[in-house]
Amino acid sequence: SGDPLIDDAAVDSLMSELFPLATLVTPNMHEAARLTGQELARDNSGMIRQAEQLHAACGAAILLKGGHGTTGVSDDLLFSDGGEQWFSAPRIDTPNTHGTGCSLSSAIAANLANGMPLADAVSSAKRWLSGAIAASGSLDVGKGHGPVHHFHNLLEE
Repeated sequence: SGDPLIDDAAVDSLMSELFPLATLVTPNMHEAARLTGQELARDNSGMIRQAEQLHAACGAAILLKGGHGTTGVSDDLLFSDGGEQWFSAPRIDTPNTHGTGCSLSSAIAANLANGMPLADAVSSAKRWLSGAIAASGSLDVGKGHGPVHHFHNLLEE
């Protein structure tokens, strides 16, 4: 939603204590702006600057998620010691986006646990999440922003 959930002291603790222990940190654009103290990135070069700053500060690879952007494409940036790599998917017009960040992070973690290299784990998870968002229209649960369809690839339609 873009609403801050923690105070500045907690942000400092994340950056200095938790993130250095992580393999990958997955902020969205609003979170990256808060973590870096910068304005919201408006383009790919702004995303690169923020991801580079976060990586330099904590040492973890950064997947800066562009799903909150306004273009017709959802561009995510993986920034690590190996450089930068972009992952793009068409933006899907749906209100069913509840849990996208957590679902993506979980899919990446599962892929890493199965031995995939980081970039492959991100690519596979992004493809899976795009399918889960696209299939979410078949779900009719809850109110407001509905969930993505986590089992879309297991069910024959």
